[in-house]
Amino acid sequence: MKRLIIVESPSKAKTIKSFLGAKDIVVASKGHIRDLPKKTMGITIKDGAFEPQYEVSADRKKQVDEMKSLAKQADQIYVATDEDREGEAIGYHAAALLGCDPAKTPRIVFHEVTKSAILASLENPRTIDMRKVNAQQARRLLDRIVGYNLSPLLSQKIQRGLSAGRVQSAALKIVVDREREIKAFKPEEFWSVGGFFEDGVEAELVGFQGEKIEKQSVKNEAQAQKIKTTLEKESFIVGDVEKKERKIAPPPPFMTSSLQQTASSKLGFNPKKTMSLAQKLYEGAQTDDGVSGAITYMRTDSLNIAPEANEALRAAIKADYGEKYLTPKTRFYKSKSKGAQEAHEAIRPTNLAFSPSVAAKYLSKDELRLYTLIYNRFVATQMSEAIVENASATIVSESGAFRASGRRVVFDGFYKVLSDDEKDKTLPKLKSGDAIKLEKIEIKQRFTEPPSRYSEAGLVKVLEQKGIGRPSTYAPTISLLEDRKYITIEKKQIFASEIAFSVTETLEKHFAEIVDSEFTAKMEEELDEVAEAHKDWQALLAEFYEPFMSKVKSGKTAIESKKIVEALDETCPMCGAQLVKRKGRFGEFISCGSYPKCKYSKSLNDDEKKPPQETDQKCEKCGAPMVIRNGRNGAFMACSAYPKCKNTRPIEGGDKQQETIAVPCPKCGGVIRKRMSKRGAFYGCSNYPKCDFIAKYAPTERKCDECGYPMAKRELRGKAIFECVNSACKHRTDA
Repeated sequence: MKRLIIVESPSKAKTIKSFLGAKDIVVASKGHIRDLPKKTMGITIKDGAFEPQYEVSADRKKQVDEMKSLAKQADQIYVATDEDREGEAIGYHAAALLGCDPAKTPRIVFHEVTKSAILASLENPRTIDMRKVNAQQARRLLDRIVGYNLSPLLSQKIQRGLSAGRVQSAALKIVVDREREIKAFKPEEFWSVGGFFEDGVEAELVGFQGEKIEKQSVKNEAQAQKIKTTLEKESFIVGDVEKKERKIAPPPPFMTSSLQQTASSKLGFNPKKTMSLAQKLYEGAQTDDGVSGAITYMRTDSLNIAPEANEALRAAIKADYGEKYLTPKTRFYKSKSKGAQEAHEAIRPTNLAFSPSVAAKYLSKDELRLYTLIYNRFVATQMSEAIVENASATIVSESGAFRASGRRVVFDGFYKVLSDDEKDKTLPKLKSGDAIKLEKIEIKQRFTEPPSRYSEAGLVKVLEQKGIGRPSTYAPTISLLEDRKYITIEKKQIFASEIAFSVTETLEKHFAEIVDSEFTAKMEEELDEVAEAHKDWQALLAEFYEPFMSKVKSGKTAIESKKIVEALDETCPMCGAQLVKRKGRFGEFISCGSYPKCKYSKSLNDDEKKPPQETDQKCEKCGAPMVIRNGRNGAFMACSAYPKCKNTRPIEGGDKQQETIAVPCPKCGGVIRKRMSKRGAFYGCSNYPKCDFIAKYAPTERKCDECGYPMAKRELRGKAIFECVNSACKHRTDA
């Protein structure tokens, strides 16, 4: 029998094909092959029923034609898309387009792309789960209803090109609220008092003249100085000494959110990069035994582990580390995420024999770093608890009391594979009642700090805690906010833009439920109920649609336009209405206050436009006079015959963006200048176009040992290097 198996990804198709016979065909849909149309809402609403008008987009027609052609050659079609709602929907649409009955089309599912898992799934197919399909359809239609109606309203009232959405707007409010907290924060002064004693004992003040001293309770320098002066005159002895052992359990295996957070803190990967690398590891990697998926499915909110995987892991720990490193009983974990799908598995390696040391031969550097993180975290789950001894001692005088603390690992347990983030800080042997010499007391002025801005990983954590979105939406939501210019990410911190405040304020006032975390989380729970057949998807849409559309209708008149900056003491030359200054995509402009009835507008620069300044220089391309024009990067020379001739060049002694480099051009000896393009700064010869020398980085006087060209100094992965500017050489050396 000739089988056609439909998957989503070309790389996964290649991996699965390697497990099957020569007759079997595996084809990738490359994601969704049909969707709602881009230019219309694409939903027909009749008698309270919502009917999506799906269509195959132009960039998917070739893929669909190929699938239809292959389907004609097959005796049986199998759907093998990912086992989540998106995957179920993709499989449903593929079956429908190929003329199959989705209710009868064999559907195979697996959590790992390994030969045993694929063959087992082919022996036990099910049918497409219409509950999951309907849950995905409900989500898609909800998002389209919100986006198609709310985005144009925001564009009309605030600024062109804005968008809103159920998940993105709730996530944006979280970022904006944090920014508001930071702006409203008023720092308060406090002073710390530290004691330094013999044998390297450092302690923190916890009491003075019978009063308990807590952090931030010493409010000013006078108070701190009084404490210091008093204690410097006194003698100290060791008070109570305590030692307690504490057991530390290993963290659970990874799910999507915790993987994104840990990869950010440990490896510096943003969520988008983490998921891209995890996708590659899931779909297939070269191993000693051929191509196979290296990890289980990476979009999951479950902490479950297959029993056979746990058994294999426990046997491996016993063999590799010994009995004392193996937890006596199998350790199980349960997710705290709202609506977690416990039928799924956590993220784990598919084959323990494919250790990081073996994987190093086959994976790229970043793939290996992420795989090592996943591998070691999984191994730790069935290892013994680490045992840590915490020690504390009070050091007292007549007026004051200090507390010193220490820590040391007694038994490393799972720390054997997961590094201990806290370093040991041992206390010397201190005996209660012994005298101890004070070396100095140090006081420092400090200020309370505002809450920190979210990192991408921190925002993912909050989204998960509040139940906003699902594992597959965390990274795309952050990317969408960044693409829409609602946020910027600098040094791993998320900043809300000015337009983000305007959008959020408008939504809070007129569409409170769209930015309400609880409402968004409740909607996710209702979508889960649809997937579990506890709620009808059409009823869910109807409950949302009418109240929402009523607010959209009233918003068209109730929402005050924020595009208007100020009213002007001028009248419109076309209709006599008052003119106003507005904000647009390209800055401020003047228009009629009765817009859209009257569409009169003019640029603020209309009265300032002057013809370009002529020069006595000729264009080296066509001979026409050169003129001086102004661009986004300042003044430049341009051919007066534009647009027939598009020759440009920098102005001698022009603005700072045309700064010259002391090193001569290695090709012609001309002057090298810093120049700008759409892709950013670069360095080019002033004799262009006669000389075509360009370099990405500023040339220095240092010469390349291999070709003699200048070398540029730059940073690579945090390390200073010299790199040859010759594109044919690119020789590198440490700086």
